[in-house]
Amino acid sequence: MSEDKTGVLAGFKAFLMRGNVIDLAVAVVIGAAFTNIVNSVVKGVINPLVGAFGTKALESYSSCLKGPCTSDSGIQILWGGVLSAVLGFLITAAVVYFLMVLPMAKFLARRAAHDKVVESVHETMEISELEVLKEIRDVLIAQRDSGPTGPANS
Repeated sequence: MSEDKTGVLAGFKAFLMRGNVIDLAVAVVIGAAFTNIVNSVVKGVINPLVGAFGTKALESYSSCLKGPCTSDSGIQILWGGVLSAVLGFLITAAVVYFLMVLPMAKFLARRAAHDKVVESVHETMEISELEVLKEIRDVLIAQRDSGPTGPANS
């Protein structure tokens, strides 16, 4: 039983020590902090701007399905809050795409192009080496076939 526990604990330790877990934890913390910033911008800037064009703050907009919406009757749809959340999501997605995903894609494309050039040069060097070795072989064969005149051949 103790061997099972040590095996499980060793596996858990190996799992925690992987770089992916640490990267994921950092991403979650940064994401939470970034979400607070975006929510503040939406609530403090966007909602009042939208409210300036209307009659009230964005989150206050709603519609009533049945009769007058009072505390006892009516079904209220709070579409202003939904619209505010959608705007927050769109802003977050745009920032993540334009400041993180797009630059990383360009960087990876440049890196792949560089790696391709390096690989092409390496292949060219290998081909050149092969051609030089073939030429040396041909010269040695030609020398052997023509046979140098020396004491061993006379």
